[in-house]
Amino acid sequence: MKLLAPLFFALALMPALAFAQAGDLKDIKIGFVSIERILKDSPPAVKANKKLEKEFQARGQDIEKMAKQARELQAVLEKESVTMSESDRRTKEGELGRLNRDLQRLQREFREELNLRRNEEFQQIIERANKVVQQIAEAEKFDLILQEAVFRSPRIDITEKVLKALTDK
Repeated sequence: MKLLAPLFFALALMPALAFAQAGDLKDIKIGFVSIERILKDSPPAVKANKKLEKEFQARGQDIEKMAKQARELQAVLEKESVTMSESDRRTKEGELGRLNRDLQRLQREFREELNLRRNEEFQQIIERANKVVQQIAEAEKFDLILQEAVFRSPRIDITEKVLKALTDK
């Protein structure tokens, strides 16, 4: 146990020694990129969103039509259930139940497929953005570029440079 204490102490000091060897902390150049803004504001992201909207538009309209049918059938049941025969009421309730189950299934499948396609499209955009960030980091001699931070100063935010580079490509 006594032999392990110096080893742990040496391991704990390694990061501090690395910074000391690298020189003064003032010499470290740090940047920040907002992936949220890249995925929202970049031309490739806008193009991907339009592509997805067009790709899923017809299915979304079909689901909306089915939802409208369910609402109309529900309204008919609420309005006319008192005057309807028991068998007609049960038939319409069964139809409404099937319609609602089908609607929920279609909505779930729609959301899952849309999320899968969105993730595919956005992954490509993130890969392109990461290449651009790497190029900027090398060209401007950054030591570290972060994509997530609890706090960041606007002076280290290079998101605009990345957006401009993505626009130019």
